[in-house]
Amino acid sequence: MKRIHLLLAVQSVVAILVSLNRLGTWTLGYVLPNQFLRWVDLNNMLVLPLISVVAFYLLKKHLEYDSPARRKGTLLLLNLVFLVGVYLLAASYGDHEVTNYLHGRFCATDTSSDLCRIIIFNDDEFGHWVFFTGFVMVNAALLFLQAMFPQREKVASGDAALLVLNAIFLAAGILANLGFEEIGLDLYVVALLAILSAYLLWKGGRQPLSIYYTAAYWLGLVASILAQMLR
Repeated sequence: MKRIHLLLAVQSVVAILVSLNRLGTWTLGYVLPNQFLRWVDLNNMLVLPLISVVAFYLLKKHLEYDSPARRKGTLLLLNLVFLVGVYLLAASYGDHEVTNYLHGRFCATDTSSDLCRIIIFNDDEFGHWVFFTGFVMVNAALLFLQAMFPQREKVASGDAALLVLNAIFLAAGILANLGFEEIGLDLYVVALLAILSAYLLWKGGRQPLSIYYTAAYWLGLVASILAQMLR
């Protein structure tokens, strides 16, 4: 459980850092004199996602242990889903962060020229579609892997409380990204993962990931909906 707490804490911290990086003003300076990117774009594209993916992979390896489940084709399928999800996440960051920067700098008022129309579509539409597809695949693969390799020991009440406490930070990151802006596809993605994690919690009992994700996604979802209603 110590390793699970640590790796999930990394995800929660990354969620908070992504919000601070995107919503703050301290990362708006240019990375190099040629102004190819701002620090906010570079951090969101290379630094923070890389930390998150490494923690996801270590968590995935920690969940798997020697059991008959290792010889099932389902494990291969889940590994492929995880791998494709990671690739799609990387592709989406590369597409979205660059076009988001160009959109804000050169196309904030020009929405009709061919160049800006393409940049805006990649920023607001295509980049999001690819990101959320990869995001769902990675997180769903981890949840199903937890169900396939359930925790050998019963999750103690103290561990469950720590998982929920940890999840509150991820929920805060969800609120920061969904609660104060126009909601789009991201709301449905969070709702989908909230329903999936709650279903697996109901079906498989108290497992670390189902506890963490159920608490994080439902708290973040409800808080975001309330924040939108109060805007």
